[in-house]
Amino acid sequence: MTTRALAGVAGAFIVIVLLCSGLATTVMFGGGDPANAGCTSTGGTAAGVSPAGPPPSGGVGPVGRWDGEQVANAATIIAVGQARQVPARGWVIALATAMQESQLINLPGGADDSIGLFQQRPSQGWGTPAQLHDPQYAATKFYQKLTTIDGWQAMPLTVAAQSVQVSAYPDAYATWESDATRLVGALSGITTGVCGIAVSDQGWTRPVHGTVGSGFRTSDRPGHDGVDLIAGKGTAIHAASAGTVSRVRCNAVDTRTGGDWGCDRDGDPNLTAGCGWYVDIDHPGGIVTRYCHQLVRPYVHVGQHVNAGDVIGISGSSGHSSGPHLHFEVHLGDHSAATAINPVRFMASVGAPLDQGER
Repeated sequence: MTTRALAGVAGAFIVIVLLCSGLATTVMFGGGDPANAGCTSTGGTAAGVSPAGPPPSGGVGPVGRWDGEQVANAATIIAVGQARQVPARGWVIALATAMQESQLINLPGGADDSIGLFQQRPSQGWGTPAQLHDPQYAATKFYQKLTTIDGWQAMPLTVAAQSVQVSAYPDAYATWESDATRLVGALSGITTGVCGIAVSDQGWTRPVHGTVGSGFRTSDRPGHDGVDLIAGKGTAIHAASAGTVSRVRCNAVDTRTGGDWGCDRDGDPNLTAGCGWYVDIDHPGGIVTRYCHQLVRPYVHVGQHVNAGDVIGISGSSGHSSGPHLHFEVHLGDHSAATAINPVRFMASVGAPLDQGER
C-alpha cells in the first residue's frame, strides 16, 4: 500500500475513532484547518463522510516499527488533539511522549503508580486509575496541560514534553521526534508534523531553526570552519540530508592542562577546545555534515542510516562554546578542515537556506 493510500485509510480510521467516541463530527485532515497552519497535506479524509465499515481488526497497522495496537493508540491520541483543535505540532509532542513513556502501549501499571499511555499518576492528580487507563481521557489530560504552557509551540519537543510530564529523564523525549513525525504523517496525511521541517527537492533541510551567529571563516575567526546556529538548549537537531553516521564523538579538551574537559558539562570559550559532543554524517557525492556542541550523547550511532529531518541529538554548549547553539559544518571530500565550505552558500544551493543574520 502506498503512503498516500495508507494516509487515506488511516485518516478514515481516525474519523471512526472520532465519531464512535463522540469527540467530533466535523474534522478535516490536512489543508483548511487553522490548527494545521504551516503543515503540508498529502491527502486524507474529511469527517462527516459515512465510514465504509468498522476499523480493521487491531487498528490500522503496522506502520514501520509500530504494530496494530500501537497504531490504534496513536490514532486515538491524534484524534483527541484534532478534536480539541490542538495544532499538529502538539500531536507530535504527544506521540513522542507516549512513545517514551509506554511505547504506545496502554500499560495497566508502571513505576510507582503510573498508568496508561502517558504513565500519568493518580497520586499526582491526573485522575483515577480507571480514567488514566482510558486512552482518550489520558490524551485529553495531556493536551489540557500542554496548552496551558506559554509558548509551547516554539519550544523544543523535549522541553514541551517535560513541562507536562516532569520526568526524571527529560532529554529522552527528543529521541522519538522523528518517529512521532512520521507516524503523524502516516495517520493524518500531514507530512510535516513538526510544522516547519521541510525537505527540499534536492533532499535537504535545515538542521535547526536558528539564525546564523558567527559566520564561516570571518576576519576575526579565520579558523571557524562552519557557522553557529543560535538555538536554545535542548533544541532538536535534525540530519540535514539522508546519509550514514560516520562519527559520534566527545571532543572537549582543557586548554590549561591538555586533559579531558568532558562533555557532560558546558564548555568554556577560554578554557575549552573542541566540538564537544558531535556527529558527522556522510552523504552521497562525498559530502560530509558535522553537528557540534550537543547537550548529551547524540541519539545516533556509527553506521546508522538517517533520513533528512531525523533527530540526531539536541543542542547544548559542550566543548569550545560560550552558550547554547549548533555549530554546523559542510565538507566536500573528507572530514578535514581543508575541505570545509561555507554552509550558508551550500545550503542555499540545495534549497534549504539557513536563517539569515550572519555577521
